[in-house]
Amino acid sequence: MITFAYPIMFLLLLLPWLVRQLLPPVRGLHGDALKVPFLNDIANINQQSGSIWGKNAQSKSNYKGLFLLFVIWGLLTIAAARPQWLGEPMKNKNYGRDIMLVMDISTSMREPDFILNRQRIDRLTAVKLAADNFIQQRQNDRIGLVLFGTRAYLQSPVTFDRKSVREILWSMEAGMAGNSTSIGDALGLALKNIRNDDGTKDKIIILLTDGENNDGSLSLPQAINLAKNEQVKIYTIGVGSQQAFVDSFFGIRLSGNDVDEEGLKQLAAETQGSYFRANDTEGLKKIYEEINRLEPSANDNQYTREAKDLFYWPLAAALLVAFITIWLKRRES
Repeated sequence: MITFAYPIMFLLLLLPWLVRQLLPPVRGLHGDALKVPFLNDIANINQQSGSIWGKNAQSKSNYKGLFLLFVIWGLLTIAAARPQWLGEPMKNKNYGRDIMLVMDISTSMREPDFILNRQRIDRLTAVKLAADNFIQQRQNDRIGLVLFGTRAYLQSPVTFDRKSVREILWSMEAGMAGNSTSIGDALGLALKNIRNDDGTKDKIIILLTDGENNDGSLSLPQAINLAKNEQVKIYTIGVGSQQAFVDSFFGIRLSGNDVDEEGLKQLAAETQGSYFRANDTEGLKKIYEEINRLEPSANDNQYTREAKDLFYWPLAAALLVAFITIWLKRRES
C-alpha cells in the first residue's frame, strides 16, 4: 500500500501559478523585456544551418521547456510529500504491562500445608509453581521481582527476560531475607522501581504474603498512599491453607504469622486491585489465572506496520529530467 506522510505538500503544485498571478513582471534595465543582444545572432545561425527558427518553432520550444520544468516541479513535490510503502498490520510484540511480583520469603513460608499430587509441599514451593506458570504466560509484559522478609531486596527490575526472572524465582529459599515480614518496605521498593516515570499507566504489583506487616520502616497505610499517588494497581494474595489457620486459632501452629487479611483487602481496594485468599495449590493457580483474566495482555489491540520511504525515486527522476532538459537546451543551441 502506497501512502504519503505529508500530503499537504501537494499544495506546492499551485505555487508557480500563484507566483505568476500575484507577482508583477520582472523589469530589466531596458524596460519590461529582458534584452539579450546575441539572440538575433543565434537566430541567424540557425537559419543558415537549415533549422526552422520561426515563431512556431520558438513557441513549441518554449512550451516543451515549460512542460519539462513543470514535470521537474511535480516530481520534487511528490518527493516532499514523502511517499511510503506500508506493509501488512502486525501485532506489536514489544508492548505490554510492567508487572512487579512482590513475594514473601520469611521463615513462615516453610510451612508444609499445601498438597500437590497427594504429597505435602511447603508454601514457598507452591508459590514458585504458580508464579512460574504465570510468568510464562505473560509473553508481552515486562516482569520484575522483589523478595522480602525482614528486609526487602530487588532481585530483578522489570524486564522482558522472563527466563532470568524464573531462574531467580526457583533459586530463592525461605528465610533468606530474615524471619519477620516487612510488607511496607517491600511495596515501597517495588513502587520505586515501577513508578510511572515513562507516562504509561499499565503497571501493576502482585503482592503475596502469609503474614502481617510487623517489621520495617514503612507502614501499610504509608505504602497505600504511595501506591495511590503513583497510580499503580496492586493485587494482594494471602497464602496459607485453611487447616493451618484453624490450627493457629487453637494454638497448635508454631511457625509463621497470621495473614493480615483486612490490611491486604484495604491495600487492594484503595489501589483498584483485588484481594485473593490461597488455601491450596489449585486455588493459588486459579488466582493467577484470575489475574490474567483481569489484566489481559495489553498487546491484544496494538498493531504496527512496516514503513519504507520511497521519496528518493521521484527525487532521482526529477534530477534525471533536469539533466535531460539541460542536454536538450544545449543541443538546440
